[in-house]
Amino acid sequence: MSGASLLIITASYLLGSIPSGYLLVRFVRKQDIRQVGSGNIGATNVLRSGSKGLGAATFLLDMLKGCAAVWLGAIAAPLLMPASPMRNVEALAALCAVLGHMFPLWLRFRGGKGVATGFGVFLVAAPWAALAAISVFFLVLYFTRYVSLASILGSASFPVFAWILVKADKPRFFVAVEATVALLIILKHHQNIRRLLAGTESRFGAKTRTENPA
Repeated sequence: MSGASLLIITASYLLGSIPSGYLLVRFVRKQDIRQVGSGNIGATNVLRSGSKGLGAATFLLDMLKGCAAVWLGAIAAPLLMPASPMRNVEALAALCAVLGHMFPLWLRFRGGKGVATGFGVFLVAAPWAALAAISVFFLVLYFTRYVSLASILGSASFPVFAWILVKADKPRFFVAVEATVALLIILKHHQNIRRLLAGTESRFGAKTRTENPA
């Protein structure tokens, strides 16, 4: 592994590992979001903790850190890794940012489920595919009111949309990272999947706080 790729990996991971929801709730409400609801630091649990504004801010910040990581990868590619396809460098940054969000160093590697950050990295790497995938998310959420199911199906649809809608070169590593990020997000929802299969998953807007996909 070259020093340039290690630098991009480290910077992207650290960007992704910024625990937006944890920091917002800690500073604004003086609470530890890990002790509320599902204990997850993502936007949905922040929203379910009783603050729509903080929930929206968490989603926005988690999305933006994913965008920033891929933007930095695109900027760094011609400077640090000129021999590598830019899409591969963007993909490397995207993967590390999502891993940083899911396994943040600062919170003993217990982070969120990667939905907002995943959307952020996809939005830069393959914008039309990301917009199509989030449309699937909102359609599933509208008809089922299961945020977890919407997150799972939206994530699963992204690699398909990317394959169809991305007209530029699609290096193998780029394609592999798209599928890997989607799979990681789905795997992070393993408890939600069990509840969905058992018929015990809570719907969005319900008073119970057992679910958080973000």
